[in-house]
Amino acid sequence: MNMFSLEGKVALVTGASYGIGFAIAKALAKAGATICFCDLKQEFIDRGLAGYEAEGIKAHGYICNVCDEDAVNAMVQQIEAEVGVIDILVNNAGIIKRIPMCEMSAAEFRQVIDVDLNAPFICAKAVIPSMIKKGHGKIINICSMMSELGRETVSAYAAAKGGLKMLTKNICSEYGHLNIQCNGIGPGYIATPQTAPLREIQPDGSRHPFDQFIIAKTPAERWGEADDLGGPAVFLASDASNFVNGHILYVDGGILAYIGKQP
Repeated sequence: MNMFSLEGKVALVTGASYGIGFAIAKALAKAGATICFCDLKQEFIDRGLAGYEAEGIKAHGYICNVCDEDAVNAMVQQIEAEVGVIDILVNNAGIIKRIPMCEMSAAEFRQVIDVDLNAPFICAKAVIPSMIKKGHGKIINICSMMSELGRETVSAYAAAKGGLKMLTKNICSEYGHLNIQCNGIGPGYIATPQTAPLREIQPDGSRHPFDQFIIAKTPAERWGEADDLGGPAVFLASDASNFVNGHILYVDGGILAYIGKQP
């Protein structure tokens, strides 16, 4: 099982104070990696550090706006000086705005593209030179089922995640010969505090309509848990995936494979 070990590796997970990013970073740490994470505000950093400490993990937190290229470059330099060269980058930070396309302003569209697509480009660009010097590197982009599918009210998010899928393939194409693997994880519907209202039992004892929709569309007949993403992340961060490149691993309980039940 040594091929899955991350001992001696330094991982940077963006937006990993809580939620999916935290679960992925926790799994990387359990496999031996030293965790660095960033977020926008000190309160988020403090929350993250407390969460990692509760799990017995010593993590390093940095305030950084991942859309700011100068700030990202400064953070990467600081991590290299204080912790070590980044072996693993997980581009996890992201936002979604659920607004019908014709009601969405161009500024709102640009904001989603900036966080969900431009920021992964900025972060990858910041770490690749040192990965080249070191002779290896792993980049994991958190894509989405919306990298493949559209849905009402998520035009910006789907456009960004579709772009992130192709950025993943292009990083593979451009730097694969330098022993850098860039892959993506496409989560399905994950049970998080943000989605909790969509899973609440209704007063009559029935499931929320959206919960019913997701269960009916998912062969696994459940929502995913954040921890379901840990194993795939460890695989893509480890030597076990050294010949896997430009791939999007969908962790969706089978939704993308399933046409759905006949009405």
